[in-house]
Amino acid sequence: MWVPMSWLGELVELPEGVSVEELAERLTMAGLEVDSIERSGPDLSAIVVGHVLSRKKHPDADRLSVCEVDLGGEAPQTIVCGAPNVDAGQKVAVAKPGIRLQGKKLKKSKIRGVTSNGMICSTSELALTDPDEEMEGILVLDAEAPIGATLDTVLPSGETVLEVAITANRGDCASLLGIAREVSAALGTPVRIPESGVPEDGPPTSDSIAVEIQAPEACHSYAARIVRGVTVGESPAWLQAKLEAAQLRPINVVVDVTNLVLLELGQPLHAFDLAQVAGERIVVRRAVAGEPLATLDGQDHELSAADLVIADAERAIGLAGVMGGANSEVGDSTRDVLIESAHFSPECVRHTGRRLGIHSDAAYRFARGVDRDGIVRAADRAARLIAELAGGQVDSGIVLATGNAPDVVESIEVSPARVNRLLGTDLAATEIVSLLAPLGIVASGSDPLVCEIPSHRNDLRIPADVIEEVARMSGYNSIEPQPLFGELTTGTRPPALELADQVRDAWAAEGFIEVQTFPFFDPNGLDALGLAADDPRRATLRVINPISETQGHLRSTHLPSLLSVVRENRSRQVDCVRIFEVSRVFRLEKEGELPEERWRATALITRPEEARLWEGAPTAELFYEARGAVERLIRALARPLRFAPSRALEPYLHPGACADILGGKSALGVVGEIHPAALSRFEIGGLCALIEIDLSAVGELPTRVQSYREVSRHPQVRRDLAVLLDRDQPSQAVLGAVEKKAGESLAWAEIFDRYEGEGVPEGKVSVAFRLVFQRKDRTLTDEEVSTATEAVVQMLQERFGAEQR
Repeated sequence: MWVPMSWLGELVELPEGVSVEELAERLTMAGLEVDSIERSGPDLSAIVVGHVLSRKKHPDADRLSVCEVDLGGEAPQTIVCGAPNVDAGQKVAVAKPGIRLQGKKLKKSKIRGVTSNGMICSTSELALTDPDEEMEGILVLDAEAPIGATLDTVLPSGETVLEVAITANRGDCASLLGIAREVSAALGTPVRIPESGVPEDGPPTSDSIAVEIQAPEACHSYAARIVRGVTVGESPAWLQAKLEAAQLRPINVVVDVTNLVLLELGQPLHAFDLAQVAGERIVVRRAVAGEPLATLDGQDHELSAADLVIADAERAIGLAGVMGGANSEVGDSTRDVLIESAHFSPECVRHTGRRLGIHSDAAYRFARGVDRDGIVRAADRAARLIAELAGGQVDSGIVLATGNAPDVVESIEVSPARVNRLLGTDLAATEIVSLLAPLGIVASGSDPLVCEIPSHRNDLRIPADVIEEVARMSGYNSIEPQPLFGELTTGTRPPALELADQVRDAWAAEGFIEVQTFPFFDPNGLDALGLAADDPRRATLRVINPISETQGHLRSTHLPSLLSVVRENRSRQVDCVRIFEVSRVFRLEKEGELPEERWRATALITRPEEARLWEGAPTAELFYEARGAVERLIRALARPLRFAPSRALEPYLHPGACADILGGKSALGVVGEIHPAALSRFEIGGLCALIEIDLSAVGELPTRVQSYREVSRHPQVRRDLAVLLDRDQPSQAVLGAVEKKAGESLAWAEIFDRYEGEGVPEGKVSVAFRLVFQRKDRTLTDEEVSTATEAVVQMLQERFGAEQR
């Protein structure tokens, strides 16, 4: 925002003694950063005000004078001057030796035998007038000019313009009046509202134009005025100078007036050629999809149904709040002007401007919000100026149509205690009221204070906004620093995150590599897994703005993403992959609601189809490698988890190599080899095993208490036992029965071999158990161990139909 100081001085009284630099500092500390101070005139900061004490004729030159000049703070200086109008008692502009004037360095010199210690300057020498223009005599200053002051402080030269950075929330400051209000609040000087009274001597406006708002949610109000009989030509010099100082190009008197009011009051206006408005009717409506419009910048646009347009009875004649249409432009032939002043939805203006790539001064202000109570004032101000400068007459009355009321906050309750707590101050309620008053915020009551928000402050919506205004007005530098303090509490992490870290540590120790895939996936991956149509994992949530069309849903399982990682590795000749991911998956329980988020741990192990020659003997089945990883994880988590045959076989698992992971009676996960058919659909060769665990459910299980016991000093006695069992008999259940039957002397038991093939009947499997006996108080006898072993064999025969080998 460019703020010409001369124009600002018309709207607010600028106290004497406050320099432009000081004003810029005050505005910056109030939150309106002044980026730069631009001056269009010559730099007079090196020229000082001198007082001519005496003037004598030069002894050797008839046209020269010898003057004694007081420059303040030093002895009077002798200066030789050739101007005919120099005289004693004058205040003059003096250039001292050593400065540069018109590109030349001024030196102390002798003129006809008299030493001159400087120069008394004329306006042309100071570049205040054209050098070719004949000017007689020196510049004589006001008698009140302080001696020794720099000339720039007493004599304006050119225009001084502040470049003020306006934050997105301060739409009110995108105008000279808004800046004037801030200056008034900072300096305590009154604001001068521009005159908007308009002489009305034409017919009623409503006889010539009707306004209809068909999109009341996007246009909150629309005012129309008519000025007749105008002569469109160049603006007067003063108007052009104002616009140019504010970085706007003059166009013609009508358009220049609308731009003047835009800069002055912050209310965008638009002027239509009334003769080009068909049907004496203005309609504010949504555009028809594909509707064409040529705008004033010479561009043709194809509109969408989301765009808001200003239309007449036949076609669109402007983009609401963005730019007018070329089909109703004011030109040299225009005689009657329709002035538009409206309040549009900021969201609607932003959407249209961004979509069409139009960046106009009007859209800039509408997108930040304008004064909802200022549209009539702006229309009246423009009509007044057009009538004065273009020789027209204003129709009587104004046509005002209203839509839905804008979303505004008219009052905010603020507690003084909260103000002091947030700012670290000790302000009384009366002090807060006094600080807010210069901003137009009328506060009443005591606790809480009820603050009435002025219509131009669209940025004040919550108590913290008002508290920020208190801080600005009291001065950020005046707030005493306060030491930070607070009650210390013991930090804890959510149990789900602790459990997730335990899984990461356990699997990392097993040689797995953690990966992190996107939480989005392609639902076609669920088809590749072979999930049934009614599988709950197919209930996925679609993302409104996906990063790509192939990743448009929140994942309900890790498996498709991890299999894609495996495929990428296999395509780069990495055959042995051990990866895992611990993160959330999303299940949509009910349409229209947020999905359920559950922590899940998934791991994959791959192996080439054939072992390499140098790797020695064939390794164990991949299923058992994956199961071993789960067993070690169960020990790390200290939760009551166990294995059981799969009750509901996953369609992507091999039926002969999978098991459920149970917690109590519920299946909380699965371990098994992925079926070759499923792998082929993901373009993966070789073998692949899967581990899936629902950590959210595991976290609800009780934690096993770790207990320790003294190591026995007595020897262990080991017995190995091999039996034939039915192939379908779960070994885990048999091992549990063995542990119970072996008695209290059993230290531990395990299955160390499983064999089927030659020498084993069909439908049977040979399972070898290792029983280790040990007591803490004494050494066991062979008879005791044999008795326990025989009892186990008998139990196996009777309960499981086992046959000892």
